[in-house]
Amino acid sequence: MARPTLYTDRMIADYIAKGYWTETTLAGLWDRNAERWPDREALVDHRQRLTWAQAKRWIDNTALGLLSLGLRRDSMVVIQLPNWAEQPLLRVCCEKAGLLCCPVLRSLRESEMKYVLEYSEAEAIVIPWKFRGFDYLQMVRQLQPTLPRLKHVIVAGRPAPEGVLSLEELSRKTPDGFSPDYLDRTRFPATEFSQVLLTSGTTGVPKLVEFPICSRLYLGRAYVEATRLGPDDTIGVLSPAFVGPNSLAYFSAPEAGSGVVMLEHFEAETALQVIERERVTVIGVVPAQLAMMLAFPGLAKYDLGALRLAISTGSPLPFSVAMDAEEKLKAPLLNFYGSVDAGGSNVHTLESTREARHLTVGKPIAGVEIKLIDDEGSPAGPGGIGEVWLRGPTMVSGYYKDPAMNASAWTADGWFRTGDYGRWDSDGNLAIVGRKKDVIIRGGQNVYPAEIENLLFTHPRVKDVAVVGMPDPVMGERACAFVVPRGDEPLTFEEMTAFLQGKKIAAYKLPERLELVESLPMVAGGQKVNKKALSEAIAARLKAGPAEETARIRHCEYPSE
Repeated sequence: MARPTLYTDRMIADYIAKGYWTETTLAGLWDRNAERWPDREALVDHRQRLTWAQAKRWIDNTALGLLSLGLRRDSMVVIQLPNWAEQPLLRVCCEKAGLLCCPVLRSLRESEMKYVLEYSEAEAIVIPWKFRGFDYLQMVRQLQPTLPRLKHVIVAGRPAPEGVLSLEELSRKTPDGFSPDYLDRTRFPATEFSQVLLTSGTTGVPKLVEFPICSRLYLGRAYVEATRLGPDDTIGVLSPAFVGPNSLAYFSAPEAGSGVVMLEHFEAETALQVIERERVTVIGVVPAQLAMMLAFPGLAKYDLGALRLAISTGSPLPFSVAMDAEEKLKAPLLNFYGSVDAGGSNVHTLESTREARHLTVGKPIAGVEIKLIDDEGSPAGPGGIGEVWLRGPTMVSGYYKDPAMNASAWTADGWFRTGDYGRWDSDGNLAIVGRKKDVIIRGGQNVYPAEIENLLFTHPRVKDVAVVGMPDPVMGERACAFVVPRGDEPLTFEEMTAFLQGKKIAAYKLPERLELVESLPMVAGGQKVNKKALSEAIAARLKAGPAEETARIRHCEYPSE
């Protein structure tokens, strides 16, 4: 039984009584839509187009096919696929069959996959044979002798090599020996979890997080309401993320009856082509993808007239990118907030002011409680900055098989410590000012990188920026700005300093070093800047000494205030 670890009977009863949670399941929504809109397109990728009725047939056949292999209730299936239609469909298959599933990024390799398969005790894995020059089957075959529980390797897509179980073959026909109502008896109820997702941190091994059906579908309904999503909408899945920018496609589209178009591999021009060709009305993106699309030289030649809304989440949204997006895409940009570890908590609506949309992550979803806790452990005062603590019906139910991590991340009364610093604006919107672990403590004073980054993003010669701490024997830490220049004339240290001083910020917040780079290192499938790598790079350069300095790097001291 996949009982959510941190959900109590009292909590479940309370959220059901308040109408936040229902008995509806993800599989139930797909069944309903197959009956209501059998001939409407549900899923499109570069290889196939499936109506709701065709998708249901695929789901049912494949769910029974998996069970025919001997998989049992709560057996774990790991899914490592590109943005193909099979990826979201398999989530529904597993829910119907009573199997746990763990979708992972296609960019994971031997080291990460060995950990995931071992820790999750996976009995089956679904992979492509080869994709973008990498042989997934060879990787899994090399790992399989060390993983005695991994009995079934299933290959998606065509062709499948001889002698290997084909996902397409599983989906083609209903296996013998199952009654018509068999899946009605195996499927997970709404108050259990059917999915386990990996976090995408930059330190240590990844953590696995339980995703209960009831909380995911409540979040999906909240997004439907905020975006006015309906059956005439088409959602573009541009990111490889399994939540964040794609939660709208996975959990809201089935609720609203919206179609979903999946982009196999993100490139700015390909994304624009798909939006134009498929008449996409809503896109979910991370800021890095949005910035690449906006900077594409041929953007203006594409007809994006069907696009009515863009959703940004997954990492902080730079103010300049938000402004640029609304001007060039001719559509409002909503900034949502949440994480794999916690779940979604804040949304904007189409009624939100432009300033609020660009500078904050909006208001809490109904039922979600948020409090800001300062460094002394007390609630932050009006206008004060504190760590964001969350609890409510959109929250996940803990780390999978990790009681120590659960005790560390959650309080005894159910508050999740996000590790983000935030503050409230005058209208009750939450503004995220940075990660707790990223805060730079300069001579005892806190410097929040996101505050400096958002200001530098507004400089016309800054294309991308990340601010990190660098070690200092006197102050403990100082700020270093890594800047990707825009245009042919690079930003100088003096120009950066003068620009920030013109924004009237305190002197101790000014970066004391400028690094000009061609690009920033990314993690989580290109969704987040790898600040750990930047911190290590600048620490190594400082340790190496003056010989590492170049003409494009300047260093200056500022007195502490």
